[in-house]
Amino acid sequence: MLRVLFTSWYSGLGGGETELLTLAEALLQRGFQAHLLLPKAGPLSDAWRGKGFPLHMLPYRGASTYFLPQIWARFPVVRRMADLLREAQIDIVQSDYHSLPLICPAARQESLPLTWTVHGWWFKPQPWQRGFFRRIPLAAARSRAIRDGFLGSPPFMRAEQLPVIYSGVDTQRFRPGMDGSALRREIGIEDADDVVAMVARFQQVKGHHRFQALALRVLAERPDTRFIVAGADVFGVAADERYRDQILTEAKSNPALRDRLHYLGFRSDVENVYAAANVFVCPSDFESYGIANLEAMACAKPVVSTNRGGPTETIVDGHTGILVDPNDSDALAGSVLRLLNDSELRARMGAAGRARVERDFSVEAAADAYVEIYEKLLDFN
Repeated sequence: MLRVLFTSWYSGLGGGETELLTLAEALLQRGFQAHLLLPKAGPLSDAWRGKGFPLHMLPYRGASTYFLPQIWARFPVVRRMADLLREAQIDIVQSDYHSLPLICPAARQESLPLTWTVHGWWFKPQPWQRGFFRRIPLAAARSRAIRDGFLGSPPFMRAEQLPVIYSGVDTQRFRPGMDGSALRREIGIEDADDVVAMVARFQQVKGHHRFQALALRVLAERPDTRFIVAGADVFGVAADERYRDQILTEAKSNPALRDRLHYLGFRSDVENVYAAANVFVCPSDFESYGIANLEAMACAKPVVSTNRGGPTETIVDGHTGILVDPNDSDALAGSVLRLLNDSELRARMGAAGRARVERDFSVEAAADAYVEIYEKLLDFN
């Protein structure tokens, strides 16, 4: 069995980290044992250990977007990373962005193939970094929006070096027909009530304020509708904490929302959040990918999402969901009302969404795509 070492500077458990856990399980079935390197303990390390996967800890500082490759390659931790690669008998390395300037020179010292995944459209290489990225023969981007943002216009390197691999959904965990009644009972929602759900960490770009505005507009026409939001302040960023406090304060102080909008915090059983909902909403300013949309679709729930970034690649407007401009609050609320008022449309879009995820966005498809990259890199090496 070949050993692949994943590196992540993030120790929290957001969408990307949950995807990593899902991918690791799928790779195990394909002959790759996933190891993980983290700079510190946290929810991700706990979840990783819970799966029984090998875990390694080395304190290090993650790179910002202005890192100098030649300087970072000389940091003492690079030598310690190289020692780890040798001692753990790693065969291939897959890095995140923030670890890349350290683990890349370590992998080269040990003559190991390395790849990495671009997770965000905001990673735009500086002129002095472009040669560093060009020298990595094969990597992946989570969406075309991410790849286009990273490569720039004109692209600074060949697009063939950065194929798109959509993060996959566990279609067994996220599936139609799950019973959301227990979660409904937990928060006092009747079986007959319509529920609109959102799943996202607290960050202004995620649009919790927009979801609250949507809720007020929907309640004006359908006062018995309930709204649930799952997600927490995953990474302890001060700006996110302030945003969270602002949102929760506004929800509690508004009499129309106080008993109709429920913030659930982090849920390890997020599949039950989708199961309890009639409609799922992604009100973000921009999504690099939007894994929550796909999880909802896998549960056969119709999705209303903003139309910037990854959702335009994963959602077929009018078929598996509805896409609207994030600045058009009326369209966002109107789309939710349209779905709440038409059970046949909800069922049709939900079924189409499930079929699309099974065909194009399963974890099996993602794992197969990464295995293809690993095999190519091992052949190069």
